[in-house]
Amino acid sequence: MKFRTATESDIPVIMQIRLAVKENMLSNPAVITVQMCVDYLEKLGRGWVCEIDGRIVGFSYAAKEDSSIWALFVLPEFEGRGAGKALLDLATAYLFSLGNEKVKLGTQANTRADAFYLAQGWQRGAMLNDVEVAYILNRKPIAQMPKRACR
Repeated sequence: MKFRTATESDIPVIMQIRLAVKENMLSNPAVITVQMCVDYLEKLGRGWVCEIDGRIVGFSYAAKEDSSIWALFVLPEFEGRGAGKALLDLATAYLFSLGNEKVKLGTQANTRADAFYLAQGWQRGAMLNDVEVAYILNRKPIAQMPKRACR
């Protein structure tokens, strides 16, 4: 797996992946526009993609303004291989690097994504509406961060 910052040329594949998911499907695909994806590349945040054998199989976007995960999706046939976790880690690390003390997101309740965020240590919050639940990830104090060997 290779991870890199998303570029404008990745957006057609990102849009295909967003429409290919089996949960958290868009009721109106026109709600997410190409321009929104462009804006979240640098102006409003940052995006990343995961490639396997040169094929983009997943992506994430972090939103600067409200310190949130705007999107995290992996093609169904590539789920369970660690791409989603790594893409989420890239997005949260970016938001914490901006000085944010917490990162938030919303996802459809009672789905695999709901269970995924719990398994990653996120705190499940209140329902945002009839279908979406809120999640928060607090920044860990430096003393609690994993130690890495220096070389």
